[in-house]
Amino acid sequence: MSFKDPVCGKRMNRGKAHITIEFEGVNYFLCCPQCQAQFERSPKTFAKPELGEKARKVQHYPVKQHN
Repeated sequence: MSFKDPVCGKRMNRGKAHITIEFEGVNYFLCCPQCQAQFERSPKTFAKPELGEKARKVQHYPVKQHN
């Protein structure tokens, strides 16, 4: 499945993204440091859920302390 960089519009596969950023429950795939910087400066400008993938909830388990 390919995704569209919300900043520049470039299409890419998940594994080819420079970085994945989660914003408001959606993962956005960005192609380069420049797009990353623009997204991070103004995420609400670029965040459109249809361009990303719903973020999966990660279940955290307590870590056992060893004495």
